[in-house]
Amino acid sequence: MEKNINSFEEYEKEYEKSIKNPEGFWEEKANNFTWQKKWNKVLSWDFTTPEIKWFEGGKLNITENCLDRHLISRGDQIAIKWIANDPSEKNRNISYKELHAEVCKFSNVLKNNGVKKGDRICLYMPMVPELAIAVLACARIGAIHSVVFAGFSAKSLSDRINDANCKILVTADGGYRGNKTTPLKEISDDAMKNTPSIKKCIVLKRTNLNITMQNNRDVWWHDEIKKSNNKCSIEIMDSEDPLFILYTSGSTGKPKGIQHSTAGYMIYTEYSFRNVFQYNKGDIYWCTADIGWITGHSYIIYGPLLAGATTLMFEGVPSYPDAGRFWKIVEENKVNIFYTAPTAIRALEANGLEFVTPYDLSSLRVLGTVGEPINEDAWHWYDKEIGKENAPIVDTWWQTETGGIMISNLAGVTPSKPCFATLPLPGIQPCILDDNGDELKGNSVTGRLCVKFPWPSMARTIYGDHQRFKETYFSTFTNKYFTGDGCLRDENGMYRITGRVDDVLIVSGHNLGTAEIESAMDEHPNVCETAIVGYTHPIKGNGIYAYIICHEKPKNENILKKEINNIVTKEVGPIAKADKIQFVNGLPKTRSGKIMRRILRKIAEGDTNNLGDTSTLLDPSVIEEIKRNVQ
Repeated sequence: MEKNINSFEEYEKEYEKSIKNPEGFWEEKANNFTWQKKWNKVLSWDFTTPEIKWFEGGKLNITENCLDRHLISRGDQIAIKWIANDPSEKNRNISYKELHAEVCKFSNVLKNNGVKKGDRICLYMPMVPELAIAVLACARIGAIHSVVFAGFSAKSLSDRINDANCKILVTADGGYRGNKTTPLKEISDDAMKNTPSIKKCIVLKRTNLNITMQNNRDVWWHDEIKKSNNKCSIEIMDSEDPLFILYTSGSTGKPKGIQHSTAGYMIYTEYSFRNVFQYNKGDIYWCTADIGWITGHSYIIYGPLLAGATTLMFEGVPSYPDAGRFWKIVEENKVNIFYTAPTAIRALEANGLEFVTPYDLSSLRVLGTVGEPINEDAWHWYDKEIGKENAPIVDTWWQTETGGIMISNLAGVTPSKPCFATLPLPGIQPCILDDNGDELKGNSVTGRLCVKFPWPSMARTIYGDHQRFKETYFSTFTNKYFTGDGCLRDENGMYRITGRVDDVLIVSGHNLGTAEIESAMDEHPNVCETAIVGYTHPIKGNGIYAYIICHEKPKNENILKKEINNIVTKEVGPIAKADKIQFVNGLPKTRSGKIMRRILRKIAEGDTNNLGDTSTLLDPSVIEEIKRNVQ
């Protein structure tokens, strides 16, 4: 195994090498893996078409690299440490040997049910080890997995199954999340009324809910496993063969099936995992995401297992049975690396320290944040109360489309700065463009974040719609991948993501990032969470509309609005004051915790007839409340 970057000087050298000779740099990394046949060409690319190929002609299987190659050196080491939703239920420790055997068994189950290389398999499951096993089993036999988060509705599930033309659905009778039981099979049955491509449905027993099994279509996971042995040779894949499709909601229209390939994704997730988190042999690593999202794919399953790590998988939620659950798990399992979302951090902060102080968090060496820019208040709380100012925070910026972390500090190795993703990883060439598409050179600049050179884990297409892929990511600016995010590069060359570009407001000619204003508002002691959007203003062009959740119902709304705007004036400037502030009980969030700002924008504009795709929302009812009380 290659050693990690362990000083700033090393980072600078490595970065320089990766920019001067990208092909040589990534070829060196690729040599650390097991290949059935080496590649003929490291990279060919054209961002105008767009077509990107890494390690052409190479033959491999990603699961041989996740599992088989570790068996001799760390066969008995725990690969997956699973913690149940219910604290009284027994946890499971699965070694690399055991995981390999389980993956082989389920690979044979898939084959026995007619799955062949290239078939798409939909996984709609709770956060149990069998979900990771099913993901790896698909990859072992060359089937393309498409995981759908187990909180999605029947309609969202059938839309995704039909878009990818999936042959098999793997689900469970139900799933536990906090004090709720989700009837996954019932939802799947509802979805399968409209999915003609599904030939079989494999059902895992988890909750013992009463369910209906349809003859000739539905089979039990445990019955199928009994018929299967634990030997399954790998399907040899081409470097560019698809590994998975993962749906991300589009701002308009139907969700986009982001397609990732095999070799480039493998090399980049392992490299970024090891270096960002500074993983050391023997570390217990825990990412709290769900495998239904890219974070779970890259940094619960693939990145950690490729690096031979122990990855912790948690079935439940941070607030069950109480708001101390995360910290209890950290203490009991001596977690060293902890990776979570700002949404979770803010929620836990709001619950108060009485849920933190009982627990020994001294095992924590590295903290991480993912999913959206973190505000300063939450960053400092996380640093002080969880890391005891002793565990560097890696603030990672990346996307479903990028496959892996793109801009982040490397824990304890490169400098950190609150709310800044800081510096690009080796091999990543970001650039900031103005509205005309001209690159802004030097430091202290603000504009749109693009990437000007390919990296191995980037998405290759939108499944079944390459034109949409081109239009969404490669047509805004010539020869650049456009991230859709606004960005600031400070005087030291560090990057801060200012939110989606449609969340960059031009107020009276000034570019204002919503994240910065939100961060200022969050400093008020009664403000729990904020979402800022722009709306058409007769004088300024854009006015600023703030939706705010308070810790306590304000006694006098006008006084509170004044206090909040005073902080904004102080922190950002008077230009950034909110024109309208609406106090709300909740914000429209996706199940991964992202605030759906496009919905808030439409409400602020008074355009409530067409709110677009709301299938990914955790609680759609908050929209009605916001609409009723709009300012």
